[in-house]
Amino acid sequence: MSHFALSVPDSLFAEVRRLAGQDHTSLNQFIVAAIAEKVSALETARFLAERGQKADWSAYSHALASAADHPARADDELPPHD
Repeated sequence: MSHFALSVPDSLFAEVRRLAGQDHTSLNQFIVAAIAEKVSALETARFLAERGQKADWSAYSHALASAADHPARADDELPPHD
């Protein structure tokens, strides 16, 4: 386990403390979870970009071309835009 001193603006720290209390977690646990969420978001974006670069677009086009051309089912349509 590593330790790291962190300087946080007072207003942000007060908000984090309040939210940790609402979440019934310790301040440490709340901050570690927030860091983990940010790391996960950044890694997911990187992972998807890498997967996209490996895509076989000819296979994708072939799969689309071979799919039946049916109108959307009534329960699978987007609602009208206002």
